[in-house]
Amino acid sequence: MSDTPTTPPADGQDQRGSRRVIVGTITSTVMDKTITVTVIRRVRDRRFHKFLTNRVKYHVHDEHNAGKVGDVVEIVECRPMSKTKRWRLLKTISRSAEVAS
Repeated sequence: MSDTPTTPPADGQDQRGSRRVIVGTITSTVMDKTITVTVIRRVRDRRFHKFLTNRVKYHVHDEHNAGKVGDVVEIVECRPMSKTKRWRLLKTISRSAEVAS
């Protein structure tokens, strides 16, 4: 047994190791406790040096059904929660603009 206290690392990692954190936009909230987040990356083509847009959709666990379509959110890797769900909602960066009707 060691006598040193266990404190979380200062660089933001937890005991489970480093996990990917990415930013995306919520595109669907139809499912219960699950949202669909689209992440857009712009990459440069190696041969023609043009910029290409890559879109990837992730199914994200949203425990409290807090996300709304259009919100910009931060998601983090987690254990597999279902066949397609391997990410969870970390925080909401900005809310979508509410449309007055």
